[in-house]
Amino acid sequence: MEQQDAYLLVFAMPERIEIFEEACGRTFNSHNRTLGAINSNVTDLSYFLPVESARNSQPTFDDLDANLFETTFVVVDLETTGGSNSQDAITEIGAVKIKGGKVIGEFQTLINPQIPIPAFITVLTGITDAMVITAPPIGEALFSFFEFLGSPNETVLVAHNAPFDIGFLKASARNFQISWPNYQILDTVKLARNLLARDEVINFKLASLATFFKSQTDPSHRALSDARATVDVFHGLLERAGSFGLSTVDDLRSFTHRLTTAQKEKRHLAESLPQSPGVYIFRGLKGEALYIGTTRNLKSRVKSYFTSSETRSRVLEMLTLANAIDVIPTPTIIEAEIRELRLIADKKPRFNRRSKFQEKAIWVKLTEDSFPRLSSVRGHANLADEIGWCGPFNGRESAELAIEALYEIARIRQCTPRITLKSMKSASPCALFDMKRCNAPCIGNQSVDSYQTEVSIAKSIMMDDATPLLELAQNRMAALALQERFEEATDLRDRFSALVNGLARGQRIRALSRIAEIITALPSADSIEICIIRFGRLAGSAKSTKQNLKAVIDSLKLTAEIVQPEPGILPASSHEEVEKLLRYIESEEIRLLHIEGDWALPTRSGAALREKLLNAKRGSDQSVYKDRFANSLDSSDQRSRS
Repeated sequence: MEQQDAYLLVFAMPERIEIFEEACGRTFNSHNRTLGAINSNVTDLSYFLPVESARNSQPTFDDLDANLFETTFVVVDLETTGGSNSQDAITEIGAVKIKGGKVIGEFQTLINPQIPIPAFITVLTGITDAMVITAPPIGEALFSFFEFLGSPNETVLVAHNAPFDIGFLKASARNFQISWPNYQILDTVKLARNLLARDEVINFKLASLATFFKSQTDPSHRALSDARATVDVFHGLLERAGSFGLSTVDDLRSFTHRLTTAQKEKRHLAESLPQSPGVYIFRGLKGEALYIGTTRNLKSRVKSYFTSSETRSRVLEMLTLANAIDVIPTPTIIEAEIRELRLIADKKPRFNRRSKFQEKAIWVKLTEDSFPRLSSVRGHANLADEIGWCGPFNGRESAELAIEALYEIARIRQCTPRITLKSMKSASPCALFDMKRCNAPCIGNQSVDSYQTEVSIAKSIMMDDATPLLELAQNRMAALALQERFEEATDLRDRFSALVNGLARGQRIRALSRIAEIITALPSADSIEICIIRFGRLAGSAKSTKQNLKAVIDSLKLTAEIVQPEPGILPASSHEEVEKLLRYIESEEIRLLHIEGDWALPTRSGAALREKLLNAKRGSDQSVYKDRFANSLDSSDQRSRS
């Protein structure tokens, strides 16, 4: 009978969340999720959450804090046809798996390089063309080798001059379109340079180190024998590392004698920290926040500041001023990231650069008077949804470009004085009136009702219908290009690109900010991460096992922050928090358990237009002007996400 995976089948109900286990065959796709518009009247919304299988993730530096005795190492060595991983090829792989000081496995295979082996390589290694003619190519051998290595969560790679060996392996995997597992790597050359004195060894070649540590295997330029010799060298280096108090992989990766005085004297500040996600705060002598950061593993991350791997001048300066470290453990990494945003905005620490002035983000809005005009303002507190707004923008320049693009579509006045009956008597029209780009309401040439027609065009574009942008941009750019006015076409492209990106960001923020409550789940191998988002603000998060998921959700709903909606459709938090939550919710691994309200975008929104343009860019039947415009949007979007 075919093995089946266990899944949690979750129904999103308006009133409650019912959870029960069901056996589902492998024909079900665990990544199935509902996209698009979802409303609160849904009564049968199913999501399949894999329970036993782990989320597809790679280990990070924060995750490494394993005791050396308990860690599985694989010592690898290669023989190649030369020294360039782009021009030469692997001829032999040798590897030894060790744990707790004992050899638990070996791997060796010749590789058919599919190119002639140079004579000097044959002399050096003894490997001839005849020996490899029946050997497997590297594309086949890699799968067997990866199977021997095991999971990157459990195995650490060791090599002598690791950039050479690992560089060849990565290049070979890349050539055959094989995904390289993100293994942690230790280089015995670097370890030896840091752990051995210069007068102890002549040099740091493998043969010299093997002699120093009295290896039972002499390096012979064959992969397996050299790997065995490297094992003896590695064990000798681990013994030497013990005298320096190095007991984890983390310690080995970061160890050196070259530490600043502040790093040596203040390393004790990183002791006794939890290994959980959270926020850490470096504080000065007066208790002021110097730097605020977030991590998946507080202990490992904070310890890394006191190792030689930390070379940033601003961080080293911060360490000299630091007097204490406070940590705020959180149940989930997303809560840690949100807390970091809020703390940075509140405390404005000296050594943080990003997110310190979230309230100063630039937005574009219509002013509130009888003859509205377009204005760029700082902070969404100055917005009112009834009058229309878009953004945020990356800077004042982008906002001004967006305003200029709106002027291309709507004949809105560009003058700044307030228009009154008194001002009309003494005013005179500007050049825009002669250019037929303004109807001169400043002199009473246009009524309030007539002017509102133009205002409604701009408001409609900002709120729900941005399609006039595409046709206008394409026609204008095509006309300019035919006239060989390429600089003007580029300027026009930049203006419309800035506007479309500002529209997309603002409309996405509105969409999430109008939802009273969203409950999300992020499954992993042993737990499920639950988050509650209310009106664009993270109200609470928790971790649960599959057995008590319903109880945790019920409890979290009661204890989560009560969030009041802002007037209109404005975010109840900073725009950075809303956009971070959007990226979190939209990741493939997230499952939506419950939505109270409508989560949808207008079909003709700026976000939809941007997606349409990007899709057009990928189609071969689109014109060069569409491609150029879409490409500019793509690059601008990348800048906005960074």
